[in-house]
Amino acid sequence: MRLKTALIAATAFTFTTVVSACNDQANGGGAGSRDQIKAVGSSTVYPFTTLVAEQYVNANPGTKAPVVESTGTGGGMKLFCAGVGAAHPDIANASRRMTAAEFKNCTENGVDRIMEIQIGIDGIAFAEAANGPKLSLTPADIYLALAANPRGKPNTAKTWKDVNPALPAIPIQVYGPPATSGTRDALAEVIMSRGCEAVYPDSLAMKKKSEDEYKKACQVVRSDGPYVDAGENDNLIVQKLQSNPNALGVFGYSYLEENKATLTGVPISGQAPTYETISAGTYPGARPLYIYVKKAHMSAIPGLDKFVEAYSKAWAPDGPLVKRGLIAAPQAVRDASAAIISNGTTLDGRELK
Repeated sequence: MRLKTALIAATAFTFTTVVSACNDQANGGGAGSRDQIKAVGSSTVYPFTTLVAEQYVNANPGTKAPVVESTGTGGGMKLFCAGVGAAHPDIANASRRMTAAEFKNCTENGVDRIMEIQIGIDGIAFAEAANGPKLSLTPADIYLALAANPRGKPNTAKTWKDVNPALPAIPIQVYGPPATSGTRDALAEVIMSRGCEAVYPDSLAMKKKSEDEYKKACQVVRSDGPYVDAGENDNLIVQKLQSNPNALGVFGYSYLEENKATLTGVPISGQAPTYETISAGTYPGARPLYIYVKKAHMSAIPGLDKFVEAYSKAWAPDGPLVKRGLIAAPQAVRDASAAIISNGTTLDGRELK
């Protein structure tokens, strides 16, 4: 897996101060102390966290630049949940909600006070080059094209016409994120599951009987060539679309917004991925975005509290994150997230799936 690491200033990762006076756990683990914020996780949330980091450094001269790594949501959660202390990240960026299994892993490793903060909304955008075939798809088309076992049988579709006679007879070639990505999880859960249930009447009964069988039939992405794992570098997908006009790419909406001069969003069920359709919830691929923060680190890692507060000042509809491609969450969601930050409210894992 490639790690896309942003060092917003050329600063070395050092351990310099002792935080033994803190009344929390962040100085534990025998790994010394740290005076530099560290975030890991989603490639979709990555550009938003790096922008907040830039603004945080500009507002606090002399502060060390936060380190932000793009590891994918799943990879970031593993790092985040590995423990509390200077050796472990403070923040996990996530393009899906933390799972019950991840929360359990966190608590087993002493990460038992986690702040879940929704920063906004995103869309899982399907895109093609500006000179592409101008496809318009449905969740059923996407499921039949990308599922490893559509209707419970191995996928043999080679062209888009194979899955829908109304589509052109061009090869199915979709560049997308790896299995560790929250975008890949959302593709399976938000779009492919919907398509599976539309064309496979037995799928809902199967889901009630066996979650594993349901996932095998509805959510597992094929690995025989038409779906190309492009790693965690979404900019690489953008480049591949520009060199292959017949291919499609899958990434967060912000990457489509940043490259709208050369890329076109592919409509799903007649809805193009735009700020308006994602915000209104009419685009089928809309999803919430999160950051997870260790409360134990809030007072022990210098500036972490200010950094998280800076996030809350940047996610408004007229804020800098929206200009970067984030979809602003409704006012009630923004207010709830700001309250979590100000009150230090922690996540109740019983509500996770």
